[in-house]
Amino acid sequence: MRKQGLFQVGMACLAVLVLGAEMTIAATAAASAADVDETGRNEAAVIAVDQHWLEAELDGDTAWLDELLLPEYRSVGADGAVHPKAAIVAHAAKNRGNDAERRKVEAWLKAHPSGQSVVIRGDTAILSFYDPAKGAASDVRSSDVFVYVGGRWHALYSQHSAATKG
Repeated sequence: MRKQGLFQVGMACLAVLVLGAEMTIAATAAASAADVDETGRNEAAVIAVDQHWLEAELDGDTAWLDELLLPEYRSVGADGAVHPKAAIVAHAAKNRGNDAERRKVEAWLKAHPSGQSVVIRGDTAILSFYDPAKGAASDVRSSDVFVYVGGRWHALYSQHSAATKG
């Protein structure tokens, strides 16, 4: 029973990673995240931070993730399961030196193209991913909430819905 529970947690973490990252690969087609100042208080910076987040998870860069994710960070999956910061960082650590997860995520992203929208109000930014065929006003697959603290964006909360294909 314990092994089954660990498998379910692992699969849930994979689902959170994939849903949370679904749009960020497309963002790099428009502009390389390396060319954007991630400390900026603008849409491009929020998108670049989110792309860096995906890369950090896929590469196992737990130090960067520990800085990005606030202690209170929570990710809520489409099934309602809550994944705290520690679970996200632990899952990323398993990706270090292994590209199997990257291949899975890239295949999923290719099969599920997404659009993105950013809303910034004061020190809070919400980055939402949506089905481009349906548009941002009628379809949200996931959203990441960032707060600007100490001169940079930090992730506070993510909410995911069941991804549907256009």
